Amino acid sequence: MSIRLQDALNHPTLAAADPVVRAASGRAARTQLRWVHSSEILDIAPLLDGGELLLTGGEALALASEDRRVTYIHQLAERGVAALAIETGVALPSLPSLMVAAAEAAGLPLIELRKVVPFVSAMQAINSSLVSESVSQLRRADEASHAMAVELAHGGSLDRILAVLAGITHAEVALTSITGATLASAGPGNTSTGDTAASPVPAPQDHARLIRIDVPVRGILAAQLVLRVPADEDENLTRTAGKRSVDILALAMMQRMSPGLREVAGAALIRAVDSGSQPWRLQQLASAAGIPASGPLVAVVIRSDISQQVRTSVEQFLARAARSHATYVDNAELLAVAGLADDAPEEGRKRLLTELLELPVITLAAVGPLVPGISDAPWSMSEAKLTLKLAGSPEPSPAGSGGRHLPVVDAEAFAVERLAVQSLDPDQRRTFVRQQLGALLDHDAQRHSRLLDTLAVWMDSGCNTAHAARELHVERQSMHQRLRRIFELCGGDPRTTGRLAALHLAARLARLS
Repeated sequence: MSIRLQDALNHPTLAAADPVVRAASGRAARTQLRWVHSSEILDIAPLLDGGELLLTGGEALALASEDRRVTYIHQLAERGVAALAIETGVALPSLPSLMVAAAEAAGLPLIELRKVVPFVSAMQAINSSLVSESVSQLRRADEASHAMAVELAHGGSLDRILAVLAGITHAEVALTSITGATLASAGPGNTSTGDTAASPVPAPQDHARLIRIDVPVRGILAAQLVLRVPADEDENLTRTAGKRSVDILALAMMQRMSPGLREVAGAALIRAVDSGSQPWRLQQLASAAGIPASGPLVAVVIRSDISQQVRTSVEQFLARAARSHATYVDNAELLAVAGLADDAPEEGRKRLLTELLELPVITLAAVGPLVPGISDAPWSMSEAKLTLKLAGSPEPSPAGSGGRHLPVVDAEAFAVERLAVQSLDPDQRRTFVRQQLGALLDHDAQRHSRLLDTLAVWMDSGCNTAHAARELHVERQSMHQRLRRIFELCGGDPRTTGRLAALHLAARLARLS
């Protein structure tokens, strides 16, 4: 018989802790347990498998920030943890209200243990019962795996293979691509849907639980198995059977769908770059994606409400403009890395910027700094994202743009701004700008003039008055008059006062205010 959360809380070893369910109390009676585990580590979620009752003493939570506590709840819920029990006491007198609210919203039962009990005793007593139950689940999961293998050997479609799993677990089952598209699906009451386009991912319903299991192909994440378990069915059996079916599904995908390893590896590489994975993992994925691990490259970030549609045009463009590339769409962002030629990477980057401007589908994009290899790609990606954030400021024009809005921005043109926002807080930036340009800013505010823009364009053009006049579309005489007024407000011609660098920096930072 399955062991539910309420059964565990009623067990003498945990009942002695005087447990009280503070969030998602309605789930306590029907939440099935797979294991009882204890840990004080806040980053424990990736090490869990789902279905656990997690016990913690609360010392680490007492020292954590409110945001970290909420993130802890979200990570456990996303991992499929059955429930979280926190011991309150001197270090943590009560459960933080934000944690309770986050657990309630996530549907994660949150229990307060109001008395101290030895966690080891509770784990040994309850897990001993769970072990005997898991033997039966493993046997049935193996039966499901064998039946799916037979279906695969007889040439069954992905839908029919999933139907075997659905029939044994009584769960709704779907296999989705890394982009979220449904590849195949089946329900417990029918042999197969036969129409993946009309069969969406199982939707969560009251008292039902979703289980998500990654399906790698040759070590690269290629799909996800999604199982919706009705409240009255065995969740642990479904999870175990789902995990046992991963290898069969991977083989079926290779035989039936032939997913390109390079494309799958490329998507995995971009996700790893975006999350800042370890260099060894980036090098491993780059090799599988056909991108030289030690070759020069840049990151590209494109924002559009139709990123998936834009992807085809960008892929075709990168195939022409880059030596190698990989792309991935994440909501409204299209992320990419582009490998450049070893002999002239700077020239290759310039061509990339120029040709990106000619793509009509681009709404707003940024090209990150050039880096020597894939290990530094996360930095190029983060700097490209920061550049897009800065380009969205009220006065986003980079150096040399003459105040024009450009759909493609160069991270190198925002080098000063990037350094400033990473090194100085907003108050420090505002104070510096005020100290350097206070009189000029007051003049612009009182006269509704735009002398700050004039100063910025003039300095961005290398103090070339004729060039700045052309950028601002004014007569040279008018430009000279503006500069004389600017010099009066700034204490003289900065080329002779030694304040050129300070004023240039202040003018750039003023556009971020």
